[in-house]
Amino acid sequence: MGRASVKENKGIYQLVRENLKLTREGASQVLNGISPERIEKIENERAQIIPWEVLEMSRGYKAPHLCNQYCAKECPIGQTYVPEIEVKDLTRIVMEMLSSLNSVEKRKERLIEIAADDMISGDEIKDFVAIQEELERISLTVETLQLWSEQMLADGTIDRVEYEKHKRK
Repeated sequence: MGRASVKENKGIYQLVRENLKLTREGASQVLNGISPERIEKIENERAQIIPWEVLEMSRGYKAPHLCNQYCAKECPIGQTYVPEIEVKDLTRIVMEMLSSLNSVEKRKERLIEIAADDMISGDEIKDFVAIQEELERISLTVETLQLWSEQMLADGTIDRVEYEKHKRK
């Protein structure tokens, strides 16, 4: 049996593994193709994790948020284009979505006025940016809902077969 780590600033990959009460050897058994030595190097930042390893850890640890964390914080392209998603409960996600949708609904007429001439003039920029930011909040909330769904599927809280059956329609 492996010994417990006393490292102070543990990274997300180590924290997730330890929360599952897995040793590196045990983790290697649920992570196809990732050896205990490789896990140790990744966790101690002596080797950079590569995308397929993140996918495998996400699957093996049943932790889909690892993919978002990698893309938002470690991938050079993702750092520019992928927002970090905070894991939230369904009620909070729905309430944030409804709030943002209501806000956009109130600004819909202004967006039509701005877009009517296919240009954004100086006096329209402030309103356009505010609407754009609200739409970005909606997009982030949709991504949060997707991550929540993926976690519930990974946990078995949502029946994957039934979900996939309806998702294909």
